[in-house]
Amino acid sequence: MAICYALVTSVVLNLGGLPRRLETLGWQRPVYVRGAVCPDGPAVAIVGARAASAEGMERAQRVARHLAERHVHVVSGGAVGIDGAAHRGALAGGGTTTIVLGNGLDIAYPARHASLFEQALAHGGGLMGIVPDGVEPRPALFPQRNKLISALVDAVVVIEADVRSGSLSTAASALTQQRLVAAWPGSPGCDRLLARGAAIVESLADVDRIVDGQARMPIRPAFDPDVQRVADAVAAGAGDVDAICMRTGLPVRAVLRALPLLERYS
Repeated sequence: MAICYALVTSVVLNLGGLPRRLETLGWQRPVYVRGAVCPDGPAVAIVGARAASAEGMERAQRVARHLAERHVHVVSGGAVGIDGAAHRGALAGGGTTTIVLGNGLDIAYPARHASLFEQALAHGGGLMGIVPDGVEPRPALFPQRNKLISALVDAVVVIEADVRSGSLSTAASALTQQRLVAAWPGSPGCDRLLARGAAIVESLADVDRIVDGQARMPIRPAFDPDVQRVADAVAAGAGDVDAICMRTGLPVRAVLRALPLLERYS
């Protein structure tokens, strides 16, 4: 039977009652919860773009279902796109999932996911957040909730992202919290993460390696012609993006794609 989460009171977790991972980090901020607290067993966050492709959505759901079938808890942010697909995949795999919100837990945001939130609660999962009931969603809260997403897990997997995606904020928080970051190649944000040393995930076998602590690291690729042109321009003294564009004739996007590769592999 579905649980109407709007009729449930959020519980505040303070020091001494936090999940083990938060206690280990020295987490100081109160955490709000409805339903089950994120468990201390194996847990992975699956995050990515709101405006995700159909392929990215299918991939996120497939990865989450596979994790759930391995009894790995799935965490994400409840947003449309990759997040929602991850939660649905976990439920389809018979697992539990934690939805971390950037607003009061009594507010269904996005509204279209109200039934998804209820399903997560009804199947033994939970809602968690950083602000009390009644607080409306606002942009400044989402980077803060991203720190909670990464803090609750062993690894963060970015499925699809642009370079401005909020999921890169989650990845950055994970690195500072000494969590593993992995990315599926093929989107600009994920390619940037891989260029900076994220583990690579291209199959369910790679997902298993992440869970088992044997993540596959990307192999240095051969430079394509555009990347080599940027490298030559930098070597010739081009000191900023505009100068590199002028010297190479490449568009800004191509230069921005190449620079992280040069930083990673120089």
